[in-house]
This record gives sequence, C-alpha cells and structure tokens, in this order.
Amino acid sequence: MALGVRPRPKPRAKPPPRKRRKLKNIAVLPSLVTLVNGICGFTAVFLASHGADAVWEPEFFQAANFSFFALAGYVIFIGMIADVLDGHIARISKSTSSFGAQLDSLCDVITFGVAPAFLMVKVTEAYSHSLRFVSYDFAFISERVVYLIAIVYVMCAIIRLARFNVESKNGNTHLGFAGLPSPAAAGVIVSIVVFQQDFLPRIARWSDGSADGFAVAITWILPIVTLGAGLLMVTRVSYPHAVNRILRGKKRFSTFLIILFLLPPMLWNVQLTMVVGFSAFALFGVIRWVFVKAFSRRRKEAETEASREKNFGSGI
Repeated sequence: MALGVRPRPKPRAKPPPRKRRKLKNIAVLPSLVTLVNGICGFTAVFLASHGADAVWEPEFFQAANFSFFALAGYVIFIGMIADVLDGHIARISKSTSSFGAQLDSLCDVITFGVAPAFLMVKVTEAYSHSLRFVSYDFAFISERVVYLIAIVYVMCAIIRLARFNVESKNGNTHLGFAGLPSPAAAGVIVSIVVFQQDFLPRIARWSDGSADGFAVAITWILPIVTLGAGLLMVTRVSYPHAVNRILRGKKRFSTFLIILFLLPPMLWNVQLTMVVGFSAFALFGVIRWVFVKAFSRRRKEAETEASREKNFGSGI
C-alpha cells in the first residue's frame, strides 16, 4: 500500500427491512357491536341533515310523530348502548385486543364527536332562522360562532380519544377517567336536544304553546353547553366509570333496591331523566374537583401554619 493513501472505509451494512405486522385474527362479535356504534353515528348525521321540518310518523303507531332531530338523538343513545356492550362482550369472551380499542375510538369519534356537533349546528340553525327579530348581521356572526364551537368540540373529542388510547392498557377494567368521557359529553348535548324536540312539544300542546319561548332559549344555551362539554373532555378532571362501578362485582342488596325503585320514574319520563342524569354527571366532576382543590389548599395552609408554630415554639 502506498504511503499517504488511506484505505477506503467498508460500506455499512443496511439494516434488514422491518416486516409489517399483519392482522390475522380478530374478535368478530365485539367488532360487529362496535361497528353498530359507528353506524349509529352516521345515521344520526343523516337524520339531522333533514332539518326541523321533517317528521317521522310510523305506520304501526299512528299516535307517534318524531322530529328527525329527536330521532338523531335517540340513535346516538343506541350507539352509547353498543359502546357499553362491546367492551363487556370483549372482556367476557377474553378477546380484548389493540384492534378492538382502535376500532372503538374511530367509531366513538363519529358517534360522540361528529354527530352531536352536527346535530347542535342544525338545531341552532333551524331555530335562528325562525327568529324574525334577529338582524342579518347578528345571524351571520352567530352562525360562524356556532360553527367554530362545533369544530372545537370535534377536535376535543379526537384529542380526548387519542389520549385515552395512549394512556390505557389492553384488558384494563377502567373505574375512572381523566376528563369527561366522550359518550357523557355527547349525552349532555343530545339529551337537551331530545328534551327540546320530543318533550317540550307535548307541554306546548297542553299549555297552548307557552313552551315555545323555552325551546328557543334552550337552543341558544346549547352552543355554550357544547363548548363546555368539549373543553371538559380534554381536562384532567376525574370522572368515575359509572357503568363499570354499577355492573362490576357484587353490590349490596340496598343498592339493588335503590336502582329498582328508581327505574319506574326514569322510564315514566325518559327525556327529563337523561337531561338531569347527564348534566349532573358532567357537573359532578367539576364540583368535586373544586372541593378537592379547596380542601387540599386549606390543608396545606394548616400544615404550613402548624410547622411555623412548632418551629417558633422550639426556638428555631
């Protein structure tokens, strides 16, 4: 080898290409139930797109007539039932998987993210056009604000579900959540819409239309409620997993009696029960968080004061 000539470095060996993991086996029954959840979300969007003037009058029950807004809300509630069932079926059959968790989140985005936001926009839009005293400029601004609130809600639902997938583990029986769960957030919005569309018209027929003003007031409150529910989803306010706490394990006989006696009034007025139940659940986490923060602050102040008195008494 000649002097002053450096040997050429040997070329680095290329790393072997990574093989993609192929999905071979899935749990059929839980996946089908999860897909029912997603189908309910798409169906709710389809029904809500018909507007306030569309009414469904089934032939087999002539006395019933439902607005398509109310039908969209009821379909979202069916999606909630499917969302509860798929997890329990997967745990009972011991078939929980990463595929099921991802599929559940994708369907939840549609049913509890996109569908409630779209329903809120359509309901607000329908009632804002019925108000003749509203100026064109105010209507233009309010429609844009409502649209932005719907976008914020959908983004919060997506972020909340993505964070839940990262922080959760497969096969874990969740007894609590960090942030308002997306089904509960959707329940707050949808229960108000169902109450307005399916319960208030009955009161209006009994009271000669005096409930119309209340229905309009609910419409203007609905975007504010949607914004609050969306922001609660991405907070760290703790909420209990109500379904798992009720159904998991054995309970006292008194608990069974309480549930048994609460069922008749709940079934007597389902619309009012849903509004009170979902709203109380959403406010429960906020109120408990405020009390915990206030109590911990007072406790720290008391401990600091006690340590000061102790140090002063010991002459330090």
